[in-house]
Amino acid sequence: MSAARKPTDGLLARVNFPLYAIEMLTSRHVLVAGGGGASKTGVANGFEIYEIYHDGEKYVADEVIRHETGPTVVMNCAVKNDEKRTLLMAGQESHCQMYLVNTIIDSGEYSPSASTTGNKPDSEGLRKRRSISQQRSVPLNAAGGGTATTPPPPAAAGDAKKSDDGKQPTGNRKQIRFEIKTADSVQTDFTEAEPLQRVVRISPNGRLMATGGMDGHLRVWNFPKMTIASDIAAHTKEIDDLDFSPDSKHVVSIAKDGLGVIWSINPDKESRKLVWSPPANCRYLMKRCRYGLVEGQKDKFRLFTLANPFAKAGKAKGLLQQWDPDAGRLTGVVEIDESLAALAVRDDGRFVAIGTMFSGSVSIYIAFSMQRVLHVPNAHAMFVTGLEFLPVTNFDGPAITGDTEAAVLSISVDNRICVHSLPYRHSLPAWVAIIAIICILFLTFCFCSYVGL
Repeated sequence: MSAARKPTDGLLARVNFPLYAIEMLTSRHVLVAGGGGASKTGVANGFEIYEIYHDGEKYVADEVIRHETGPTVVMNCAVKNDEKRTLLMAGQESHCQMYLVNTIIDSGEYSPSASTTGNKPDSEGLRKRRSISQQRSVPLNAAGGGTATTPPPPAAAGDAKKSDDGKQPTGNRKQIRFEIKTADSVQTDFTEAEPLQRVVRISPNGRLMATGGMDGHLRVWNFPKMTIASDIAAHTKEIDDLDFSPDSKHVVSIAKDGLGVIWSINPDKESRKLVWSPPANCRYLMKRCRYGLVEGQKDKFRLFTLANPFAKAGKAKGLLQQWDPDAGRLTGVVEIDESLAALAVRDDGRFVAIGTMFSGSVSIYIAFSMQRVLHVPNAHAMFVTGLEFLPVTNFDGPAITGDTEAAVLSISVDNRICVHSLPYRHSLPAWVAIIAIICILFLTFCFCSYVGL
């Protein structure tokens, strides 16, 4: 049974360009990317960074900075944090562009004079804007975005004045801002007609990057040097998605040739194909793939994929699939009444989220049982292009918890960033259940003694 959606869930922010990619930049900051392409439509290309926090009643987003990328739209991206810096890899047409994202923490009062004002970007193509709560009080332009203006003081991820549950403090606090610099770029797709990078992923250990595009090649790069490590002619048609295993030893690829393949790394070779028997008289194509941890087992993983009917006909449904990647065996399937577009797995492996193609709906499932626990119909006006769980792993500060068991962010080409949270499913504590069982057994014994059994 699906859990009820909290009435405070929904729209977090609007931007003035279609959104195609979403990544958590820190435990509290999310990056969204997209654009209108090279055509002169007046729709910008680039990415924006927001700080997410819980104010005790609802999730709130404050925009921190915006970076425009000129005529090239950002269709996909990946983020890697280390102790010194954050690296953003953005797919821009046939190339993968690296950006250095440096975090700068200022102390003291916020000074509006220190920020860029108005709609004009600075010399780096950066633009800062007001908080989302303030954006909602002003009219949106024709493209659906808010008016750019001076930003509010965003909070630092490591601010000692913040509480452990991610709630926003009041009064003076440190400021966090980001400095974005353009770095190296490398061509990752070599299709003759219209080369295009479709996906980029960075291995969990931070040593490798994988890209896939229109030419069907899986290319593995040494990261962050971006020198080619291997070039595998993996598919005969364009690659739709890739993902590294949590131990960084395998990478899975799916493509429009209908194949899903798990590849071993070092040495580079095919490990196994994802083979299954679809419903009779129906051809399916895999759309998305994501690995997930098995809770409490560091060396065990699950693999999740989305599959859609090749030609929507009759009662054919979209499928959420769970695999045992070691055996290449399908272990669970959930049928959904429409085609699927987006997939995410939470960092601890407990929950899986999906987004649909036509109704713009979002659902959350328990990973091990494939039971749906949250369904948000028509979350977006158009299909969902990306999903990202708010993390529970505190890799750079307290996680944002609020009063929810899980929360997932969703984006769409309708220019909206939304949040969907799962309320805690209240249950009896274990000690209460044990006492109840003992009482029942005792009463049963007393009853049997009374009747002489």
